[in-house]
Amino acid sequence: MKVRTRFAPSPTGFMHIGNLRTAIFEYLVAKKNSGEFILRIEDTDQERKVEGAIDFIYKTLELCHFDIDEGPNNPGSVGPYIQSERKEIYKEYAEKLVEMGKAYYCFCTEEELNHQRSVAEQKKTAFLYDGRCSRLTKEEVAEKMAQNIPYVIRQKMPKEGVTEVHDLIHGTIKIDNSVLEDQILLKSDGYPTYNFANIVDDHLMGITHVIRGHEYLDQTAKYNLVYGAFGWEIPEYIHVAMVMGEDGNKLSKRNGDASFMDLYNEGYLPEAIVNYLCLLGWSPATNQEIFAMDELISNFDEHRLSKSSSQYDVKKLRWVNQQYIKNMPDDDFVKWVKPFLASAYDLSSKSEEWINHLLRVYKSHISYGKEIGDVTSLFFQDGFEITGECKEFMETEESVPNTIKVFTDELKSIDEWNTENIALAIENTKEKASVKGKLLYMPIRIKISGQMHGPELPDEVYLMGKEEVIKYLES
Repeated sequence: MKVRTRFAPSPTGFMHIGNLRTAIFEYLVAKKNSGEFILRIEDTDQERKVEGAIDFIYKTLELCHFDIDEGPNNPGSVGPYIQSERKEIYKEYAEKLVEMGKAYYCFCTEEELNHQRSVAEQKKTAFLYDGRCSRLTKEEVAEKMAQNIPYVIRQKMPKEGVTEVHDLIHGTIKIDNSVLEDQILLKSDGYPTYNFANIVDDHLMGITHVIRGHEYLDQTAKYNLVYGAFGWEIPEYIHVAMVMGEDGNKLSKRNGDASFMDLYNEGYLPEAIVNYLCLLGWSPATNQEIFAMDELISNFDEHRLSKSSSQYDVKKLRWVNQQYIKNMPDDDFVKWVKPFLASAYDLSSKSEEWINHLLRVYKSHISYGKEIGDVTSLFFQDGFEITGECKEFMETEESVPNTIKVFTDELKSIDEWNTENIALAIENTKEKASVKGKLLYMPIRIKISGQMHGPELPDEVYLMGKEEVIKYLES
């Protein structure tokens, strides 16, 4: 049987990185096994649906280079691939379960349910719907239907024994049936619940592997009972551990944690985001950490997914992103990072040559796109103050005044302003002032920038411009 996985996001805004990580694992399981990756849009919760969110989903998957074998924009033979277009399918299967005695019509009002919740609170017990409508006779059901009383369809759960769930990571889990509530399958508005729609769609679309969060593991018993009622084959389950935020709480769109587009707009490369998220909960067999997509596919092993939750670490993400930046061809890097610089500063007075030189110099100094504005601030500011350790160095080293004077004279003698001639001026200063190492470079750098560290000194001097540098040296 061909492996088929599905990514089934809800169109409720930008794609959260926790959801994207699930998509990554689903994609890798499919492609590692020469299978198919299906996109399905789960929009049964119409109240939370956000206009344009489906386009965000398409854009995210496209940027991450996920080849969608079937989906709303690439339909196969098992569509539609948007759940709101499949309402009649869910209704048909929910009513089949009623006919089989595995589900029932429930006419309880919200007021009645709230009363039951109140009683449970007073008894300090977990609320479980008491199944009273499952005891209605066929005549009573028919009468309520004739009166057009709103209803939902609930799954009829066994109240004794256990239901087993087999998971690739966690093994066999036994769920006590007494804790399973008669969950709603079809809501009063005709839309299915998330759980029921998933089951029907996964079966009809031939999904062989279902990957989702560990927090849904207990719910899987309810899934298996539906599969069993229809006599359908149960897919392979892989429940992955949660990703925890830096504050120790589960990453969540509702908590305002970063979405993929947030990271992308900050200047994190899609390939780096995918690479980093894959390492949250999966350990490769070697010490390799940077993977191209084809390497991820060939190296991925779902059996090496962890049972333990992972910690989202923005420092690690930046390190991974930095490796991708360093490996970019210079021309590609300049084209990619230039908009970030333009959004931080007015470049209208700068030549293309100057801008391109600046960006190439600072390629190894940034870990994400927007950081280019921070690290290049020296070239766009009006003056600076020498303070702290820099000031102490300049005041205590006896050779500093002479070094600065010699270097100033060397710069003034340069006719053609380029890095080669600036490097020669530095070398001449070394010989004439009899200084080397930090006693040569540090006084010059501090005097022209107020900083002890930076890019290669000839580049920094060149980018600042001859008049500006001499002005600072003589100030």
